[in-house]
Amino acid sequence: MYLQRVCKQYVGHVTYTLTDGNNMNELNKLWLSVLSYAGGNGWVVKVFLIVLGVALVNFFVRRSLKKLRIKLLTTKNPWDESLVESIGQPFRLLIWVVGITFAAEIIQSETKTFSVEFLGTLRDVGVIFAIAWFAVRFIKRAETNIVSAKKDKKEGLDPTTIYAVAKLVRLTVLITTALIILQTMGFSVSGVLAFGGIGGIAIGFAAKDLLANFFGGFMIYMDRPFSVGDWIRSPDRKIEGTVEQIGWRLTCIRTFDKRPLYVPNSMFASIAVENPSRMNNRRIYETIGLRYEDAGLMRKIISDVQQMLREHPEIDSNQTLIVNFTTFAASSMDFFIYTFTRTTDWVKFHEIKQDVLLKILDIIDGHGAEVAFPTSTLHVPEAVKLEQYTNEH
Repeated sequence: MYLQRVCKQYVGHVTYTLTDGNNMNELNKLWLSVLSYAGGNGWVVKVFLIVLGVALVNFFVRRSLKKLRIKLLTTKNPWDESLVESIGQPFRLLIWVVGITFAAEIIQSETKTFSVEFLGTLRDVGVIFAIAWFAVRFIKRAETNIVSAKKDKKEGLDPTTIYAVAKLVRLTVLITTALIILQTMGFSVSGVLAFGGIGGIAIGFAAKDLLANFFGGFMIYMDRPFSVGDWIRSPDRKIEGTVEQIGWRLTCIRTFDKRPLYVPNSMFASIAVENPSRMNNRRIYETIGLRYEDAGLMRKIISDVQQMLREHPEIDSNQTLIVNFTTFAASSMDFFIYTFTRTTDWVKFHEIKQDVLLKILDIIDGHGAEVAFPTSTLHVPEAVKLEQYTNEH
């Protein structure tokens, strides 16, 4: 039976055989034997108490951080919330690493099954890993909380810059952590760096596309031709949509039919990119034709249209504003309007453009003129008319 095997393992010189007829005397003997064994092997009790203490400390740390986080949610400072959200799991890992290695040292002093140097190295690596884990989590949480806080306050910010700085800091933390861990484990960092310099050449040839995308992403962060949230398009390629994410290898663009488009960063080094999101104004450029019968009204209509555009509250009068008769077309006399709205919003722009065009129609109709449409005039000679009249009568 299982209990019998346990007793044999830990008591050694005492063997108990438990059957259905066990009585309290047998249980008392078992308990006394266990206490006798623990008295002669106090390190077992110490290890048990250490593990129990670590578990209790972890429990109280977890509860305390949870309550603290709830209180910090009411504050406007994103840093303290990021700190509490990030420190939980790494700190508990740190407690376990220190506690378990301390218990292992007690076991080692009694059993001599492994070396003290191994335990020291293991503890150092665990502590370094926990600190690095906390730093990476803190950077990620702070990045998210800062962007969210700025958006809630409607403050101007460039999220692309925040994302770029956060990624660079995280990369620095990871590289530094790897080098420190290697040094702690007895590897020569200078040798590793030298090998990395030689191996980097071979890796560069093998992963040139990956490096091209990496440096392409770096140039996007440096030059900032667009940012997250911008509407961009390329006349060279079928690329148009809103930028959702700029990574080190790919840029994710959400097209207007809501499909994600993943573009390698190296492509942006060889194509032209338009950024309509950074326009100062939107342009209205339309051509309108009048009938030739309304030629005498052209000057008055153009003058009234100009006046209407100058007085329109949504038209930027500081920008170029042109209304001119421009063409004798096949079936119309054309004039054009060239002006700019104050807004750059796509939806509002079309509302303003609709209002402008309707007011132009009202002006044309108010002068008794009409907008021309394609027509053809047939001139019949007088002799043909007379012959037709004679035949009919």
